[in-house]
Amino acid sequence: MEHSERAEDILEAVWIAVVEEGDNSASFEALDIDANDPALLALERQALIELKGERVYLRSEGRSAGEKVVRRHRLAERLMMDILDLKGSNANAKACEFEHLLNEGVDTRICTLLNHPTTCPHGRPIPPGDCCRAARSSAVTGVVPLTEMKVGDAGEIAYLSTSDTRTMQKLMSLGVLPGNHIRLNRRFPSYIFHVGNSEFAVDEQLAREIFVRTEDAD
Repeated sequence: MEHSERAEDILEAVWIAVVEEGDNSASFEALDIDANDPALLALERQALIELKGERVYLRSEGRSAGEKVVRRHRLAERLMMDILDLKGSNANAKACEFEHLLNEGVDTRICTLLNHPTTCPHGRPIPPGDCCRAARSSAVTGVVPLTEMKVGDAGEIAYLSTSDTRTMQKLMSLGVLPGNHIRLNRRFPSYIFHVGNSEFAVDEQLAREIFVRTEDAD
């Protein structure tokens, strides 16, 4: 069931108050809403919340829906920081916008791209999804930096995590581009890998900025 952005924001705030902060409900004042807020009333009609006086109570159906909203928001925060290198209030604002665009299929792909993170940039837990549980049970590593690969491991370059133009140009000149196949041949004294028919050597710092979707990852 789809919800408006406003409804998702309310659901997220109530979920945090009840599940994480241990309150039995959230007040209208804390949520910055009034009793006639259309999004609030829509959530009540959908039986996700219950209204008593000036407080909002989370129903069991709302707990599940709220958890998904929180998961999407915190994955969006990690995406802003880890991939797009956005930090601070700007990153949080962008994450708030982006979370509403993530449906369940997209959030699974982003979670896999980020290698199933367990916390957001603020240290709060990210509710695990089915993809996280499947990755743990099958020992699939997902997307990892080159430094976490073993000699002989191979995969597809997922992305380059650097905001430095010179570093990006250097990697691109080596043929280190998203979508290209890469195989790690040696870890010490430098990281030696194959891309295409060529072999290259980089230091650890540069190797940390090459993220690879390993071949056993979904």
